[in-house]
Amino acid sequence: MTVLVTGASGLLGGAVARVLVERGHAVRTLQRRPSGVAGAHDVAGSITDPTAVAAAVDGVDAVVHLAARVSLAGPAQEFDTVNIGGTTVLLDAAERAGVTGFVQVSSPSVAHGGSSLVGVGAEPADPAHARGDYARTKAAAELLALDRDRGDLPGGMSVVAVRPHLVWGPGDTQLVERVLDRAARGRLPLLDHGGALIDTLYVDNAADGIAAALDRAPDVHGRAYVLTNGEPRTVADLLTGICRAGGVRPPAWRVPAGLARTAGGLVEAVWRLRPGTDEPPMTRFLAEQLSTAHWFDQRATRADLGWTPAVSLDEGFARLAAHYRARG
Repeated sequence: MTVLVTGASGLLGGAVARVLVERGHAVRTLQRRPSGVAGAHDVAGSITDPTAVAAAVDGVDAVVHLAARVSLAGPAQEFDTVNIGGTTVLLDAAERAGVTGFVQVSSPSVAHGGSSLVGVGAEPADPAHARGDYARTKAAAELLALDRDRGDLPGGMSVVAVRPHLVWGPGDTQLVERVLDRAARGRLPLLDHGGALIDTLYVDNAADGIAAALDRAPDVHGRAYVLTNGEPRTVADLLTGICRAGGVRPPAWRVPAGLARTAGGLVEAVWRLRPGTDEPPMTRFLAEQLSTAHWFDQRATRADLGWTPAVSLDEGFARLAAHYRARG
């Protein structure tokens, strides 16, 4: 197939594009800077630009949509414009171009209302109760995408949503680099005892899972799936694994989760008035993520997509450590 991948300059988008190239597809990418993916054809532009999007989807068979505004803070309008508006532009263009497969890359946060998620599947996306503008707009975008599913009609567009959970790996600047930076500066606490069980997903597994969803879209269209390694670990264990791989002392000091949530709310209020140059040190959403369990039943995901993670968490930590040793 000819496949358009949006957001391929990011860690996961680039990994997905490379997997599709390796599988013999003609891959086109759309983002504002070069993807760096060998064998892919880059189209420069934003998903909020109808002209650029129309050119990108012209002649493609399928779309994998990863481009998004990802942050813990920022003006709500920016999230609305990119995550909701950009997805709408892309869906409209895909329908006009006769695209038959569409994978909406979403997030488990679309169904997270602040309490623990223990052994659940892909609960319905809920913009009204999602925590923060990122989760709210991703929830709305997922619903928009699934509403365009016409996989039961001849030549219709088969839409499937996948929700990779906490993707990490070598080269990750969203999770790994921030953990290492804050730990090195002594600014990474454990909330309560760091005992909440959470699922994560190694980047190679995430890319393979998204490619599997594209392959299976004609049969599983209209559904949403959470993708994880299926190896829940405590927050303390995960942070320790990342820190040891990066040669940084793991966090040892603790903060009550309730206090962190309160502090996160105050930080958000300050950030709205005087935004910093990086992500805020704490938000209510981040405090909830670090102090509540969120792990998922993967049986339906693996059966329906015909996918099983190939890289265990321990192997992933070993690869991460090798990456940092190579960097010196």
